[in-house]
Amino acid sequence: MHWPRTLASRLSLIFLIGLILAQALSFGAQYYERYESSKNTMLGNLETDVSTSIAILDRLPANERAGWLQQLQRANYGYLLSDGEKGTPMDLDMAEAPMAMASIKDAIGQDYPMTFTDIPGPKKHFQVHLTLSDGSPLTIDVRPSMVPLSPWLPIVLLGQLALMLACTWLAVRIAIRPLSRLAEAVDTLDPNTHPVLLDEKGPTEVAHAARAFNAMQARIAAYLKERMQLLAAISHDLQTPITRMKLRAEFMDDSAEKDKLWNDLGEMEHLVREGVAYARSIHGSTEESRRTDLDSFLDSLVFDYQDMGKEVQLNGKSATVIDTRPHALRRVLVNLTDNALKFAGSAELLVEKQADGSVSVKVMDRGPGIAEEELAQVMQPFYRVENSRNRSTGGTGLGLAIAQQLALAIGGSLTLSNREGGGLCAQLKLPARSA
Repeated sequence: MHWPRTLASRLSLIFLIGLILAQALSFGAQYYERYESSKNTMLGNLETDVSTSIAILDRLPANERAGWLQQLQRANYGYLLSDGEKGTPMDLDMAEAPMAMASIKDAIGQDYPMTFTDIPGPKKHFQVHLTLSDGSPLTIDVRPSMVPLSPWLPIVLLGQLALMLACTWLAVRIAIRPLSRLAEAVDTLDPNTHPVLLDEKGPTEVAHAARAFNAMQARIAAYLKERMQLLAAISHDLQTPITRMKLRAEFMDDSAEKDKLWNDLGEMEHLVREGVAYARSIHGSTEESRRTDLDSFLDSLVFDYQDMGKEVQLNGKSATVIDTRPHALRRVLVNLTDNALKFAGSAELLVEKQADGSVSVKVMDRGPGIAEEELAQVMQPFYRVENSRNRSTGGTGLGLAIAQQLALAIGGSLTLSNREGGGLCAQLKLPARSA
């Protein structure tokens, strides 16, 4: 057996085992107390009843005794006007001697000599043999039995167990609910979007955990904003000296060194601009959301590329108006399309509406694709599949990172996959709530 993995299962199992053991102990104690009480009462009644019955039978004429046997008959013992059955002699000193023997001995043993025999058979019982004052034999046939169990007692115990189980389920659910809310908040934690604060009401421990989580969420957002502002400030400030260096390079005599310097400055300028764009993409959620006709938006984007002589095609229709940040969405699609044009020379956009109401926009090409083990890594900043540092082929490694950040900022998701027959497919999925 394996220990349950969820906290709710573990708590339920512990409570269930504890309740079952508690109920078993309670039932055992109650049954034992009932057994002792009934035993003492029955033995006391047995002594009184046997002494009375023997006295009655001894004083009755011999011909009238048989008529009284039915009235003196009890559930666990009766009287026989004979020597009884043959059996194994018994003694009070025996370890297995029934307690009723001692009670009968105490009740009439001083007046009537008696012997005890154990009678074999399907139902074990014993007999007491004695002789009345007129010499007539008399046998007391004793049939010991367990104390009867009231039929309502198991029902009551099962009802108590069911009530305790219901209370246990309710207690576990109340205890687990704040943890479930906290886990859901952690899963959806995104410093780039507006924070969703946990409700700080409830028990002291729950309220304290909610306040701690909300404070942590605010600190993470503040730290990230500070880092991005620092990156944006550095990238922005670098543009000024780069511009001055380019102006000075303009006055240099034409030479191979001038061309190399000019190319290096161009790469630095491009890298700085991409750094600023990446820093801004982290805070893409600051843009106002607008209702946008997705089909018209994509037509405009594709026509812009076609006007520049680029081979970009659009297939499919969504017939959907979405609530999104158009500049961030455009930057995502432009980055993906530029990558497709850079490595394949052409791009195909496919828009589809999914069964769950979400919208999928795929940017596909027939380029070299990306190795499967690198599909996730290319989303990281400054990671490039190509080892070359040539900007015209390898780029800065920020294009897909920017697209990924902006996709998250508008509530979507970006995934990459290789196409059958070669090429890459970049799928931007916008959730149903945005449509």
